[in-house]
Amino acid sequence: MRLSDLPTPALLLDLDRLEANLTRMAERAAALGVALRPHVKTHKCLEIGERQRALGARGITVSTLHEARVFAEHGFEDITWAFPVILSQLEQARAVSQRTALGLVVDGPEAVAALERARHPFAVWLKVDCGYHRAGVDPCAGASVELARRIHTSATLRFAGILTHSGHAYHAFAPGARLGVAEQERRVMVDFAERLRAAGIAVPGVSVGSTPAVTAAQRLDGVSEARPGNYALYDYTQSVLGSCTVKDCALTVLASVVSSQPGAAHCVIDAGALALSKDPGPEHGPHPTMGELFTDYERGTLHSDRRVTSLSQEHGIVNARLPVGERVRILPNHSCLTVACFDEYCVVRADEVVDRWKIWRGR
Repeated sequence: MRLSDLPTPALLLDLDRLEANLTRMAERAAALGVALRPHVKTHKCLEIGERQRALGARGITVSTLHEARVFAEHGFEDITWAFPVILSQLEQARAVSQRTALGLVVDGPEAVAALERARHPFAVWLKVDCGYHRAGVDPCAGASVELARRIHTSATLRFAGILTHSGHAYHAFAPGARLGVAEQERRVMVDFAERLRAAGIAVPGVSVGSTPAVTAAQRLDGVSEARPGNYALYDYTQSVLGSCTVKDCALTVLASVVSSQPGAAHCVIDAGALALSKDPGPEHGPHPTMGELFTDYERGTLHSDRRVTSLSQEHGIVNARLPVGERVRILPNHSCLTVACFDEYCVVRADEVVDRWKIWRGR
């Protein structure tokens, strides 16, 4: 099948670019001296996870127990559920942990108490706020040391180490800003680990994350593992941040023009919010956009004045009048959310569809 044969909207995955991205990050993690535990919430795909594992990934990261369950059922043996543990899902977590090594994440005494009451030997990571201020304990607070001590000395739980996510790297658009966030993340975590060890608390692992930070980091000494996820596919936001070039982006959405009225300055395509998501894209990008249009995909060039400007559930508006039936290839703002809109990837090389891979989305 060729691209011209596909019904739209279709989610396209460029196999050559995917494999190049996976190899590049595996080599980068090795050069930085850390284990790579990729976040599979981005792709939710067994075939991509298998390729990451073949390149040396030591375990995976997930956002949901559904993701953990699916990958565990398909032979993935070391999984971190990198989300503050949901107390109503402890029985499900116990079931998954009987199939694979499952690490849970906590950032407060309530969660630790609930895990201890469950009387199951969960591996537990303490989440630390490295500057993002979304979740995680304050690394400077005495209570954070005592919470780590409580996990470390628990008769039931096993202290896996400390974990963080440098989500503020997604706002680091100034030159050198991503490198600054990466070093801040590393320093906060290394300093906190040293503080815990000085208090007699062994810290088996120090885990950091985010594609913008890991792609910019110059050193990760003192860190044991990194958990980037978006790097497998990349997207428009990452290209504006400088994590990649447009030519590295492996994920696109193929759409068709379905309405183009005489005298109008726009047309309608069949890719709406349920194909592209409503992520508004990079906050400091060159222009507002809900998705960029390629002029030449192979060369990695985008239209300077045509883009998706608004989205309804199934309708997308392009700010140019194009003929009905014309196809456009769209670079999404956020690949993770775009993937979650589809059931499968159409895996392509050039304009040939070479495979279809299931996307394991669900709750």
